[in-house]
Amino acid sequence: MVSFSLSNKRYTYIHESESKPTREAIDIHHVIINGSKPAGYARRRGIGFFLVLLASSMHFLLGEDNPVRTLSWICLLSGFLVMLQSRKIVKKESVIIMPTFGIQLETQYLSGKTISRFIPIGKILKPVLVECVTPVTCYWSLSLFLRGEEQLTLVFKELRPPLKILVPIWKALCAVIGTEQSETIAKEEHDVAG
Repeated sequence: MVSFSLSNKRYTYIHESESKPTREAIDIHHVIINGSKPAGYARRRGIGFFLVLLASSMHFLLGEDNPVRTLSWICLLSGFLVMLQSRKIVKKESVIIMPTFGIQLETQYLSGKTISRFIPIGKILKPVLVECVTPVTCYWSLSLFLRGEEQLTLVFKELRPPLKILVPIWKALCAVIGTEQSETIAKEEHDVAG
């Protein structure tokens, strides 16, 4: 059952939970990409198929010593590359919180492929919101400190949802792990000031 939904120009956030929330209830958070991505995916896929079809017909219609045959090979290879690249477009990413077991992170692609990662609840030390700065842009990321690992684990590997979408997911993760948000914020403000 959808209990909360939030949308902006690029992303839609959907929070699913049971009608009677309990401590053991499964909590699902979806971040879905909006806009023209599916249309762009279909267009690229169509271009790829067209290039492959064009190249294969040119290859068989032309003779062995024709210089256009090289062009047909180039079209064939570029068509396959376009089709391979179009398989990597993300449709949605989900965070499934199972309080007694752990967290499952899912990435679903427009091609239908789904990649899942499971993180046991005992391995998670703390969820954190991190501001990432690059020479071109600045964005927020939700990450997890994991026991026995030196690097942070990104919750959303492909998408970059805005902070107003990340905060409810962060609060839900903090509630499951047992870290209190107010204590976390106060501690971080003290560390920055000191």
